[in-house]
Amino acid sequence: MGRAPVTLPAKRGRPNSNHPSQTLTDADRKLYDLIKSKEGMGIFFTDMRRETGLQDVILKKSLKSLQSKNLIKDVPNIHSKGRKHYMAVEFEPSKEVTGGSWYSEGKLDTDLIKIMKDQCLKHIDKLKVATIEGMLEFLRRSGAFKIEFSTQQIAEIVQSLVLDNEIEEVKSTGTGDFAFVPLGKVCYRRSDRRHSVAGVMSSIPCGVCPRIRECTPDGIISPTTCVYFKKWLDF
Repeated sequence: MGRAPVTLPAKRGRPNSNHPSQTLTDADRKLYDLIKSKEGMGIFFTDMRRETGLQDVILKKSLKSLQSKNLIKDVPNIHSKGRKHYMAVEFEPSKEVTGGSWYSEGKLDTDLIKIMKDQCLKHIDKLKVATIEGMLEFLRRSGAFKIEFSTQQIAEIVQSLVLDNEIEEVKSTGTGDFAFVPLGKVCYRRSDRRHSVAGVMSSIPCGVCPRIRECTPDGIISPTTCVYFKKWLDF
């Protein structure tokens, strides 16, 4: 009778000793694991100190070491321009950190917002009544933008226009100007109040900020942390 074949135990994979993370000191590892755990939200230096318990000298040395190994990066944070904010290189900053697509290099892109608002108004003026989906399709076909927009972004622009009293939200009656919009569907038309109501909102940053609906007194986005609102008040 022949011998049964011998099954050798599978070799366990060894960690890649060439990867920079395999050559970290205990302090470096502790800090790297913390920063990586924050993913796209990242973490401030003061929070690193509190959560790791490391002394400032050691913390700064570890930060420098991790950056030199290209394991972490510092990113701009719209809520605190003067403070360093770090995250692991494999993550992209969340919109809570960058402000989303409405921000460019940490600054509110007011030029982009104004152009989008003007284009949406142009579409409404042409059709008398327009839906968010219709405005999105119009912007995509206009060729005026090199970036792709989402329905949520158009909704934010539309809400800003409503707050400016430029347009108003209505429901389709299915007749007249609403003939091409399904009965009962939410749509938008020019507001009769835009000439009678003083455009106070348009003179302050809130008037062009498409994320005003997310702005709350104790939220990540709030009047107390908005540098643009503070500048307006100082003026």
